[in-house]
Amino acid sequence: MSNNKNATAYWKENIGYLLILLTIWFLVSFGAGILFKDTLNSIRLGGFKLGFWFAQQGSLYVFVVLIFVYVRLMNKLDKKYGYDA
Repeated sequence: MSNNKNATAYWKENIGYLLILLTIWFLVSFGAGILFKDTLNSIRLGGFKLGFWFAQQGSLYVFVVLIFVYVRLMNKLDKKYGYDA
């Protein structure tokens, strides 16, 4: 029974992390690249409008960073629940 509770708690936290990270990615890629593009275009980054930069490059960079954040979070979660081998 304890092992089943551990697994349920583990997956509950895992899904929570996934929802948070995917929400961040959505806000950066869709929000900054499409919805808030006009507002962000008043700021320039490297000579390019910030809205354009997020649509072309920023969301990719954020996605790669989120992958590393997810790996770190999952390593901590594995240790917490004893799934690190």
